Amino acid sequence: MEIPWKSGIFTSCFQLADSFPGDILNDSHAEVIARRSFQRYLLHQLYLAAALKEDSIFVPGTQRGLWKLRPDLSFVFFSSHTPCGDASIIPMLEFEDQPCCPVRRDWSSKPSEASGDLEAPEDTERCEGLGSPVTKKMRLEPGTPDSVAQHQSFGHQESGPVTPDVSGSHFTAQEQAPVTRMVPGGVKVVDVYRTGAKCVPGEAGDSRQPGAAYHQVGLLRVKPGRGDRTCSLSCSDKLARWNVLGCQGALLMHLLEEPVYVSAVVIGRCPYSQEAMHRALTGRCRNVSALPKGFGVQEVKIQQSGLLFEQGRSAVQARRADGPGRLAPCGAAISWSAVPEQPLDVTANGFPQGTTKKAIRCLQARSRISKVELFRSFQKLLSSISEDKWPDSLRLRKLETYHEYKEAASAYQEAWSALRKQAFGSWIRNPPDYHQFK
Repeated sequence: MEIPWKSGIFTSCFQLADSFPGDILNDSHAEVIARRSFQRYLLHQLYLAAALKEDSIFVPGTQRGLWKLRPDLSFVFFSSHTPCGDASIIPMLEFEDQPCCPVRRDWSSKPSEASGDLEAPEDTERCEGLGSPVTKKMRLEPGTPDSVAQHQSFGHQESGPVTPDVSGSHFTAQEQAPVTRMVPGGVKVVDVYRTGAKCVPGEAGDSRQPGAAYHQVGLLRVKPGRGDRTCSLSCSDKLARWNVLGCQGALLMHLLEEPVYVSAVVIGRCPYSQEAMHRALTGRCRNVSALPKGFGVQEVKIQQSGLLFEQGRSAVQARRADGPGRLAPCGAAISWSAVPEQPLDVTANGFPQGTTKKAIRCLQARSRISKVELFRSFQKLLSSISEDKWPDSLRLRKLETYHEYKEAASAYQEAWSALRKQAFGSWIRNPPDYHQFK
């Protein structure tokens, strides 16, 4: 049985966390909100299994105090838009080419078809004739080779432009090259979709040359946005990290026998490149080795759906093409998780909607998916379990701060250290005092 990830709607990223460590959601992009909501769901499921002895997605592991996911379950991550950062550096061909390809219903039951497009109900013919500003029917010049017709910024990329081979560890000069300027059949890549995500210090950086040479691919980037640069890594980078370390985070690894991975990533109708997605999510890490038992670089399925998010930027722009003003992101985020207590969480600028400046630092001024609240949920879970049933990582030493609990998850930290050394050496680390809350 496949379970879709919990929902999250994003708008922006904030840089107030230094003043309120653990209290504020400083990254409200949808992928991060969804993952936090998912962790909240996992905490509740562990509480059902370990404390209440009720039906749960977890079953006892082979070691004391550890649990593992039921073997008949898997999780699918859906995002209505391509993740910001490396996955958004998508080639543009010399003809306008923005169709949405058909979506196959049987994609999840065919492991051999680990990439491609999904078929939505009665979408096959409709996708071929879309003429809106969001998805235009592909216009080919007479005599364009069939192989070129396979390359679509919104669709299947098996015959798309060949970007540099990404080793997943240390990039060579060739691997840091821009997107190539030619695809099979002689059609030019005239430009790339630009990402506002800036390269982190220590990376090679973008050339910013005109056209397709503007970006370098395969690099770590921070979230796009105006004003002071954020320290939050792009969603492409975070998804790549989760594909190696799991989506559960360090805290939950104390109670789990193995990480919790997603089996598939599905992207909605938007500018899209299958090759860019594979490069960003799996290609950069594919040579990472010497990971602890249970950890590994996952061969996650990457698919594109024909579904268009009606509140997404492209769809809204199409509806109000002649309207006044410009569209700009707001500071709101909405999350939902399958838990009994306050499943819906709505924030604005990193705090629960309606929070006043006087209320900041109060319990009511924290999102349910803030680090502080997730840590408290974890502590509540531990208090509901007899200490003699705790795993060794929690029994052998007294832990107090959030930082201490995270560092004590030795297998997770070993895997994270290996990933940084072999693939993500420029990853920005939080200051030591950022996680020193109890």
